[in-house]
Amino acid sequence: MNIYDFTVKKRKGEEFALKEYEGKVLLVVNTATGCGFTPQYEGLEKLYEAYHDKGLEILDFPCNQFKGQAPGSDEEIHEFCTLKYNTQFDQFKKVEVNGENEEPLFTFLKAEAPAEDVSGLKNKMAMKAISKLSDSTKKDSDIKWNFTKFLVDRSGKPVKRYSPTCKPEEIEADIKALI
Repeated sequence: MNIYDFTVKKRKGEEFALKEYEGKVLLVVNTATGCGFTPQYEGLEKLYEAYHDKGLEILDFPCNQFKGQAPGSDEEIHEFCTLKYNTQFDQFKKVEVNGENEEPLFTFLKAEAPAEDVSGLKNKMAMKAISKLSDSTKKDSDIKWNFTKFLVDRSGKPVKRYSPTCKPEEIEADIKALI
């Protein structure tokens, strides 16, 4: 099984087979527009602009599970991201990433990359505090907060999971290695 076995919903509700991304390097992110990590959209867009032509796709899945920080409709979220951060990468329908209604794609990603990469004392302390705020985090492999990122290689295999405290620019070397 790999990421290409999944179908998700695009922003307007139509089904989309991730098989369309076959052969690409993917960065899958659960996002929110009202989060302290929201400025990471800027770094994500920079990565997209730098590496899209070389085979990178960024998949943005808004999620309102973490203290309601992704309010609004899918269209309102999209408008915010494109106007404020000039995002061009694909944004999908709002999803849940933990619990009984979690998007199956995220069940797969969490199983394949259950541990977050958290380095530095400051980031570890931040993640410990954030984890206490999350009502939806029940299992160790659950996503702890918005802007958790999963890097997927060209064969559709998740290779690494990054914590919300990991800035997009810190992932660049890993992306370059897969491209």
